[in-house]
Amino acid sequence: MSKITRRTAIAGLASPFILPHSALAQVDNRPSIVIAVQKVSNSNTLDVLREGSNVGERIFFSSLWEGLIGRDWLNGLGKVPLLATEWRRIDDTTLELDLRKGVKFHNGDEMTAEDVAFSFGPDRMFGDTKPSANPKTLPYSERIPGLGAKEVPQEVFGVARRAWPNLVKVEIVDKYRVRFINGSPDVTLEGRISRYGSEIMNRRAFVEGGNYIEWARKPITTGPYKVAEFKPDQSLTYVAHDEYWGGRPPVKQIKFVEVPEVSTRVNGLFAGDFHFACDIPPDQIALIEKNPAFEVQGGTILNHRIMVFDKNYPVLADPRVRRAMTHSIDRQAIVDALWAGRTSVPQGLQWSYYDDMFISDWSVPAYDPKIAQDLLKAAGYKGEVIPYRLLNNYYTNQVQTAQAVVEMWKAVGLNVEIQMQENWSQIMERNQTRGVRDWSNSAPFNDPVSSIVSQHGPNGQQQQIGEWTNEEFNTLSNTLESSTDRAKRKEIFRRMLVISEREDPAYTVLHQNATYTAKRKSIKWKTAPAFAMDFRTGNFSL
Repeated sequence: MSKITRRTAIAGLASPFILPHSALAQVDNRPSIVIAVQKVSNSNTLDVLREGSNVGERIFFSSLWEGLIGRDWLNGLGKVPLLATEWRRIDDTTLELDLRKGVKFHNGDEMTAEDVAFSFGPDRMFGDTKPSANPKTLPYSERIPGLGAKEVPQEVFGVARRAWPNLVKVEIVDKYRVRFINGSPDVTLEGRISRYGSEIMNRRAFVEGGNYIEWARKPITTGPYKVAEFKPDQSLTYVAHDEYWGGRPPVKQIKFVEVPEVSTRVNGLFAGDFHFACDIPPDQIALIEKNPAFEVQGGTILNHRIMVFDKNYPVLADPRVRRAMTHSIDRQAIVDALWAGRTSVPQGLQWSYYDDMFISDWSVPAYDPKIAQDLLKAAGYKGEVIPYRLLNNYYTNQVQTAQAVVEMWKAVGLNVEIQMQENWSQIMERNQTRGVRDWSNSAPFNDPVSSIVSQHGPNGQQQQIGEWTNEEFNTLSNTLESSTDRAKRKEIFRRMLVISEREDPAYTVLHQNATYTAKRKSIKWKTAPAFAMDFRTGNFSL
């Protein structure tokens, strides 16, 4: 990664005379910007382990949270040095990293190996979970009290073990060197360190601070921007962290404003209330770009829109009904009608950037109403209602997609009823009306364990909340995470796709997700192929 030099000069002063040095130091002509988003945070926190979401990716990465190994957001999403400058394998279970010297947290502390070890320790990340081939699964909604001054939410530990199922500890070698020690061989250690949820926090701020929620709404991290004000369900304001190791940030203040309606975001952009408007549906792009002062950037990202099944719902206990639902969906029609062909139907829950782990001859279940009807007849389906929990366009085109799919299901004899919910807690709530729901799945690094195992495996959220499980799939998940035989791992992944997408469907993939952001052309800024928005030095100017 090329070295980013620190900016020391202040340009653009309009004064006709030369200011003294002391006055010059107080002048800050950097702009402040406002970004309209559909949602700021689902959990009403800024904890990367609580808000592992699409909206969290937007507000966190390249702005607030940073890890040891980063992703090159603007150039292919490959791994790049971030808070670590170098890393090396000691053996199949151990990775050693050299930390970047002189990195300052938002409170002025220097980042050291102690902060890294604490970030991956029991008080912050793992609670009472133990590393093993099948670590203890934690209930999604409970709490563990008594960790220092904090009452850390139980789901934090569940998410941590999902990302790090067999991490034993982070060992301090010296002030600027650490070793990640795993309990089993893992060819994906570098990827796990680069994924979201593996970012570094300030130990002192966490230990000496107030309760968990106070910390989680103003975490002390190393990013180029720090939290000035967070109003849950309203807005989030960052200000520049001028001691940032990567150079003085180009924006003085960034304010994310929650604006649920697309039309309000677009109109606010035109009126000058917002500098950026996110989550623009494809049918709005031409309208926005009719005005020569504006443009829309974006495209497909490493995230797939999926629907998830709860096999505990009586009608869905028979896999033939779930299989019928997967064969009833005309995915290409959704892409053409609702996305104007700007995305595509992927080859199941995988991405080509998996490289040699990509299953090139795989496909989603074929759209075939006759197969669907035959499966429903064989299952003895009598038209029983299947509930479908839905949020109001949390995902772009979410409601329109759901309405289209319900009509496709109706055409083969499936009786699916949409139930609108207000938030994710209601979507996930375990009761008698949980049948089908919307979701998405990302690939935070280029291996299947980052997606299919992380979300659907034995420690993934779908199994944590009790929607679906499959014994063979879980055994294969554990082997996929520990095997070093790449050919064997690829065959295991293929079998997992067969189970979870065809034999005993846990989910069905709809389309690759895409995200579009509108802005004024006068703003020089480049979007990443991700939800993340990069406002570091070199990627923003007016």
